[in-house]
Amino acid sequence: MARNAQHSGGFIEFVKTIVYAGLIAVGIHTFLFEPFYIPSGSMVPTLLVGDYLVVNKFAYGYSHFSFPFAPDVFSGRWPGGAPKRGDVVVFRPPGLPDEDFIKRVIGLPGDTIQVTNGQLLINGQQVPRTDAGTYVDDSDAYGPPVQARDYTETLPGGKVHQILKRTDEGFANNTPVYTVPAGDIFLMGDNRDDSEDSRFLDGPVGYVPIENVIGPASLIFFSIDLKHPFWQFWYWPVEIRWGRMLHSIT
Repeated sequence: MARNAQHSGGFIEFVKTIVYAGLIAVGIHTFLFEPFYIPSGSMVPTLLVGDYLVVNKFAYGYSHFSFPFAPDVFSGRWPGGAPKRGDVVVFRPPGLPDEDFIKRVIGLPGDTIQVTNGQLLINGQQVPRTDAGTYVDDSDAYGPPVQARDYTETLPGGKVHQILKRTDEGFANNTPVYTVPAGDIFLMGDNRDDSEDSRFLDGPVGYVPIENVIGPASLIFFSIDLKHPFWQFWYWPVEIRWGRMLHSIT
């Protein structure tokens, strides 16, 4: 009897440990940090297909999108908080509220945004950029490498980041003037000619309510190029992008 009781007590303690560990993991995922995988090239060269990120979920406070299944139990953010211009954020687009997207904050509430001949204008002022040379994007394992111009762009407020440009033609490079509504932000991909973002108001993104933002992407904790099938494990050491490990996102 004593031995059975001891075994029973040991099993209960084991179950309690598993439950506590699960609750801690859920708490961290819900309130602190959440992993995110980059599946597309819309943020190249800042983020590559195969990057794994950490999203800071408490940086702007919490909205109902911060919680599993996004229960619509309150509106806005608590405590109050909002992204800054230039932040790279994970968010739920209004047209696809069950999916996670990632883009850069370009426009804040009340701003006017326009792209003319491929050049970004914010509040009527041309955003300065300098040519950084040719960039070859080979991050998509299922498509051929694409050559583009690499620019260093400086947003109002001083945020400096890289963008890619392939053309100055088409709607995405010659837009109307957008006025960002109160409570919303305007988002664009750094890969300017390969990003479905706020420039397309009839698409899934459009203007994005601030409460739809999950948080800023802060760190790349792992990256792999996946040019070979996953089961070919002997390629893993050369496919891992060691230089991007623990790389901060700007």
